[in-house]
Amino acid sequence: MVQSMPIVYMNNAATSWPKPPEVLAAVAESLSLPVFGSGRTTGTQGEDYVTQARERLSAFLEADPSDNIVFTHNATDSLNILIQGFLAGKQNTCHVLTTALDHNSVLRPLHEYKHQGRIRLSIIPFEGGVVRPDAVEAAIEPDTRLMVMTHGSNVLGSVQDIRRIGKILQDHGIYFIVDGAQTAGHIPIALRDLPVDAFVFTGHKGLLGIPGTGGFYVRDPEAISPVRFGGTGTDSFSLLHPRGMPERFEIGTHNYPGLAALAAGVKFVAQRGVEAIAEKAGRQTSYLIRELKKEPNITVFNDRPDLPIVAFNIRNVQNDDVGFMLARAYGIIARTGLHCAPLLHRAIDGGEGCVRLSLSWCTTDEECQITANAIREIARNADYSVHST
Repeated sequence: MVQSMPIVYMNNAATSWPKPPEVLAAVAESLSLPVFGSGRTTGTQGEDYVTQARERLSAFLEADPSDNIVFTHNATDSLNILIQGFLAGKQNTCHVLTTALDHNSVLRPLHEYKHQGRIRLSIIPFEGGVVRPDAVEAAIEPDTRLMVMTHGSNVLGSVQDIRRIGKILQDHGIYFIVDGAQTAGHIPIALRDLPVDAFVFTGHKGLLGIPGTGGFYVRDPEAISPVRFGGTGTDSFSLLHPRGMPERFEIGTHNYPGLAALAAGVKFVAQRGVEAIAEKAGRQTSYLIRELKKEPNITVFNDRPDLPIVAFNIRNVQNDDVGFMLARAYGIIARTGLHCAPLLHRAIDGGEGCVRLSLSWCTTDEECQITANAIREIARNADYSVHST
């Protein structure tokens, strides 16, 4: 049997890996005893992972009350619930804003409603990786009712000024949904101090949980109509779905192992400190960018990212080919292509896509050195082949 080379994992913006031992232990423990779910069992042997995860996230995100934290399958699921639920309460067509930085988890639901004639949609461009607050204000129309946008770009690693943008929207009475899939766990977030109506998170990226978990915080649940109905384990005589929180938006059996992992991941991140995590990530990201920029035929698309994300291309080499070489020759796992952000790529690389490196707390300095050396070697060989023809 051929021994495979060690994995150097640089795809944490997709799903973080490796998971902390505490997270893996929480999953194993959750499966070692009968499921404990309020209203669904007479057993008392298990942990109440649902409440534990809800309370830890509420404290971590400074989002009160904890019952306004809602669990879903992932960030995309959360965005669909929020967008669909907000528009369900609108009788007439309205105007909606989003940005060219956004992921398809925002763009596709909104374009589907645009296609159905339910909304008019404006997409705000970005400059230097950011959407200017004054550009948001300029895009507002008399019937603008909703804005949905990313907090942190999954390609450029740029964090948006949701405080200033939120204040502008608040002054115009516009509902504001923020996609925090890339920021939760990477930078400090205090939702009680931000003019945000709903904030979406996912469990398997910066919060170091496992796939299949996510959710959102909603400031005023009454602003979002429920769009899913079913069993909750509460008020079972009623044939109408409960309207209290969090049952208003949560249906069926929870992902108990996933929420056990999420609770453990949030605890791990909180104990290390988001500031310390951001400092380490910033240092490693800066190192990678400095090294890559030493090669003239490497283009780095944002040389000052706020998140541990480095997007680049090598001149005359397809991004998919770079990813293939990194994986097969060096054991480095990255990501290539459009990263589900087609409008962003149309703006920065003509829609060709790019190679993305993304780090986590578990990324080592040695892994960054190995990655930088490998990419520079590929770039030098590509440069040689171009000049020798």
